[in-house]
Amino acid sequence: MTTEALTNTGTLLLAAAPIGRPEDASRRLLTALADVPVVAAEDTRRLRRLAADLGVEITGRVLAHHEHNERASVDGLIAELLAGRDVLVITDAGMPGVSDPGYRLVRAAVAEGVPVTVLPGPSAVTTALVVSGLPTDRFCFEGFPPRKQGERARRLASLSHEQRTMVFFESPRRLADSLAAMAEAFGADRPAAVCRELTKTYEEVRRGTLADLTRWAEDGVLGEITVVVGGAPEHAGLTEPADLAAAVAARTEATGVTRKEAIAEIAKENGVPKRVVYDAVVDSTR
Repeated sequence: MTTEALTNTGTLLLAAAPIGRPEDASRRLLTALADVPVVAAEDTRRLRRLAADLGVEITGRVLAHHEHNERASVDGLIAELLAGRDVLVITDAGMPGVSDPGYRLVRAAVAEGVPVTVLPGPSAVTTALVVSGLPTDRFCFEGFPPRKQGERARRLASLSHEQRTMVFFESPRRLADSLAAMAEAFGADRPAAVCRELTKTYEEVRRGTLADLTRWAEDGVLGEITVVVGGAPEHAGLTEPADLAAAVAARTEATGVTRKEAIAEIAKENGVPKRVVYDAVVDSTR
């Protein structure tokens, strides 16, 4: 149960910032930057650069609010709101709270009965989704994959049967490794798109299979990266580990193919990543 909004508090405003071109900023953002008494920015230098590009003079106090001080800064920002001052939250790009600071402050504001509103605008998630050419009727945002190889493999394996289109953020330095891990978890033929530098001068959208995109990324990629991956196809094939292992055993006995070949065949026939079938076979022999 949430507290009813208090009438004498300030309002928390979450503002979407341009993900590339400054001219994508909304008129409401320009007005808020000029008028709001407290501005909480992920990077104060980038905020002032954006304001200069927009021809806006920030008259309020500018405070740092980023992932390294978020927990500590929430109390101070709530105090500003309870004192009746509006607070504008803005990140380097896109919407606060979407893989950027914002969630904890919103939760605390709601608990205190502080009004919360949004100044909508650019988002790398939805921009990449609609330009990818992949289904947009159902999708999920998965943020950044884990950096460590083992954790990343486990996270992606848990998504191997996800039928919604998936959107990820990734560092250009880790892109090739992540795409290779996705190909292993989802299947090399799974359709995907890599969106680079969205809305900027050198915007690029690469579409293809995960195998194709992995080979492309191995040469090195620069810029801000968003990856969109098609969901798992609907199928009536085998999904239970015991059934998959039994199918591999039956295939090797009936046709004489190697276990590796049988795993590849069963995986393809049932729309299941080879790693899932392999793990099922290994588990069945324990």
